[in-house]
Amino acid sequence: MTLNERWMKFALKEAYRAFEQNEVPVGAVIVHQNAIIAKGFNQIEMMRDPTAHAEMIALTAAAAHLENKFLKNCVLYVTMEPCPMCAGAIVLSRIPTIVFGCYDPKMGASGSVMNITENKKLNHQVHVIGGVLDAECGGLVKEFFVKKRNSAAAN
Repeated sequence: MTLNERWMKFALKEAYRAFEQNEVPVGAVIVHQNAIIAKGFNQIEMMRDPTAHAEMIALTAAAAHLENKFLKNCVLYVTMEPCPMCAGAIVLSRIPTIVFGCYDPKMGASGSVMNITENKKLNHQVHVIGGVLDAECGGLVKEFFVKKRNSAAAN
């Protein structure tokens, strides 16, 4: 198991927490000096907040932990490719690296639909590593939406 896969397993634990709460199963952890300093999972439905994405929650917690808006020397691990909102927040945080699991062909903003995180026109670019534990991360999302469709069809 690679180091990126090891940390992604922790993000997957957070995604399972989202799944259990009937949220789109996305989880995130932020690693600094070889330790998890922040974590988050999607809480959009629970908080009735469209910004309560796993990445946003983890970024806020990491900034509080470091007492700094810039997350230098950190790595964000997230189970799904960040959306445009999260990608923008990641750039603003100055985090140097993100590692994500499955690609998001509908809203991905780190290489799929668009590429905010590596955009040379912005004042900070983020090194992106995608596809880490892709099948496991993507499988959880697929399972969630199959369950949701089956539940809707039963009603």
